[in-house]
Amino acid sequence: MYSSLISIAKKLSSHEHLKQLHAQMILNSLHQNSFWVSLLITKCTRLNAPSSYTNLVFNFVQYPTVSLYNCMLRYLSHLGAHHEVTALFQKMLRAEVRPDAFVYPILIKSAEKSGIALHAHIFKLGYICDRILSNGIMAMYAKHGPIEVARQLFDEMSDRAVADWNSMISGCWRWGLEIEALRLFDVMPQRNVITWTCMVTGFSRIKNLERARWYFDVMPQKSVVSWNAMLSGYAQNGFKDEAFKLFNEMLDAGVHPDDRTWTIIISSSSSHGDASLVELLVGMLDAKKVHVNPFIQTALLDMSAKCGKLEAARDIFDELGTHANTAARNAMISAYARVGDLTSARDLFGQMPERDIVSWNSMIAGYAQNGQSPQAIELFKQLIEVGHPKPDEVTMVSALSACGHLGALELGNWVVDFLSKADIKLSISGYNSMIFMYSKCGSMKDAMRIFKEINLRDVVSYNTIIAALAAHGDASEAIKLVSKMGKEGIKPDRLTFIGVLTACSHAGLIQEGRKVFESINCPSVDHYACMIDLLGRAGELDEALRLLENMPMEPHAGVYGSLLNAGRIHRRVELGELAAKKLFELEPNNSGNYVLLSNVYAAASRWKDVERVREYMKQKGVVKATGWSLAEYDGKIHKFIAGDRSHERSKEIFGFLSKLRQKMRQSGYFADKDCVLSDIEEEDKEEMVGVHSEKLAISFALLVSKPGSVIRVVKNLRIFRILGTSNGTIWPAYDEGMVYPYLKDKTTKC
Repeated sequence: MYSSLISIAKKLSSHEHLKQLHAQMILNSLHQNSFWVSLLITKCTRLNAPSSYTNLVFNFVQYPTVSLYNCMLRYLSHLGAHHEVTALFQKMLRAEVRPDAFVYPILIKSAEKSGIALHAHIFKLGYICDRILSNGIMAMYAKHGPIEVARQLFDEMSDRAVADWNSMISGCWRWGLEIEALRLFDVMPQRNVITWTCMVTGFSRIKNLERARWYFDVMPQKSVVSWNAMLSGYAQNGFKDEAFKLFNEMLDAGVHPDDRTWTIIISSSSSHGDASLVELLVGMLDAKKVHVNPFIQTALLDMSAKCGKLEAARDIFDELGTHANTAARNAMISAYARVGDLTSARDLFGQMPERDIVSWNSMIAGYAQNGQSPQAIELFKQLIEVGHPKPDEVTMVSALSACGHLGALELGNWVVDFLSKADIKLSISGYNSMIFMYSKCGSMKDAMRIFKEINLRDVVSYNTIIAALAAHGDASEAIKLVSKMGKEGIKPDRLTFIGVLTACSHAGLIQEGRKVFESINCPSVDHYACMIDLLGRAGELDEALRLLENMPMEPHAGVYGSLLNAGRIHRRVELGELAAKKLFELEPNNSGNYVLLSNVYAAASRWKDVERVREYMKQKGVVKATGWSLAEYDGKIHKFIAGDRSHERSKEIFGFLSKLRQKMRQSGYFADKDCVLSDIEEEDKEEMVGVHSEKLAISFALLVSKPGSVIRVVKNLRIFRILGTSNGTIWPAYDEGMVYPYLKDKTTKC
């Protein structure tokens, strides 16, 4: 009987086989036997069995032996469940099961930085002379530091094994000690395949793929782990084609890929977004009859999702069932967020038994990237309140982006303060996000300060600040920055020129804009759109039309949108009609195009045409987007819609606005009523213009803010008019989501 069970155990290759062995153990009353349960748990470790099943197997044994505890601790350590390892060890001590020397290497690996206390405990027990334990302690210091302690322990070893040399070399690479790693490698008396693999991994870590490949090629012997190290080096450094080429070489060499190999290749394929590649890899898995474990399934799920095959991703997720780990759930959340299905993403997020920082980042970024910035900020605050896991740079970039889109400077400053207190180190991406946040919140002084503080700026840094200067109408500074880019060795890209041309357009700098446009090698359709916008705003309509007609590529909606806006500004009805006709073909559901054409007709008092456009919208089922404005006060965002009286202080706001309009008339201000799309009395037109959402937001802000403070208002739709303020000072607004700062005069009495 025992021999047949041993034979079954040797052939285990799936979770179903595990259950069959388990059933045989129960039938033969061996499910309480520590030897057989240890064997089963060892197989659970090898096959990555779910923790729910393995815990059930272990907990069924009434009096586990130290050997069985060791097997279960090893299983939990293999999963990376470090807290569970510590908890089980404490349970072992309470059960008065005396640990042996084999327990402590597992504990040290799981203890990570807190392993220093274990080092002292092991020393007291007299186990420090054990070769495996001493190597584990040294490896712990080599990994988590201080590296000097690891080196001291290494130097004190009278008889060093190859494993000790390997741990030290690996530690040197981890702490950036390239020269010391090379020296140790050179003086090693004996090397094995792990030694060479350490060198491949080390050079890959510092992005020196040429040296990594040299060590890989001259290795006297390669294991599948060696191939995986080189594959991972290519994949993680963005050399996808080289990774696939090496994978084919691996197959030609007769090396059988393991689970890690397939996971690397599938994960590397995800960035291609190529659906045919998904089918190719799935076909290879089927042809080679590869056992697809949860790790491979998770990689396939992520690849399917990134290739836009959401249904296939969901099918894989459902197949995983209880085996769906945090990584699989994170991939699914990102997949839903990518297609804008935030309800499904949030439901899955809420159901997660355990969330890591990737889970939170996926959800926060999902909200931020889908125009739901308030929800992104709210979830970020929840993460801070929970306290675990700790936010990282990715979290902060999403939070800063959300604050920028809301124009919430107060919240943005709070996020920046948190960054400093939490000691979160930022890369160039994080600093670029800060520039974006401050510029979108109208605080160009702070945006410029951050830009100047960056030691090594990249093209994104320049593009972000140039776009901000464009939005604020500072074309001369934007042009200067392009020149500065060249001095720093940074080549302007497509977005750089879009930013500069936009700046010239907003500032009315025709000649400067022409020079910039002429300096572009092979201008894109977006550059033509910017140039046509510049000419159109400046009244050079014939030149704008000629430029459109001579474009070497097919114009897109942005080009005709610029022309339509020019027709509206200069009241050229025929030009507006020409552009609108094309826009209705290209963007039949974009309500903004219909509204702009209506504005053109309204300005010309062609009310029948206004009604015709409205009727056409109804027939097409196009609904005008609701305009709203936001004002920040006391850490909260207040939203206003035209004519809306739902705000708790609406009575005060409308009363204040009425008084403000009277004062503005007395000062010589009269509302621009040309954009009102109805043939009604002038007094009614003024009333309609007077309760725009931005005016309600400004009135609220004037009510609640202190004299001398800056008022910032964000509007979701593009506007083309200048708004009056109590002291007549404003910044012109150009872009969607732009912040409009107003200075509240200290002497103003409203």
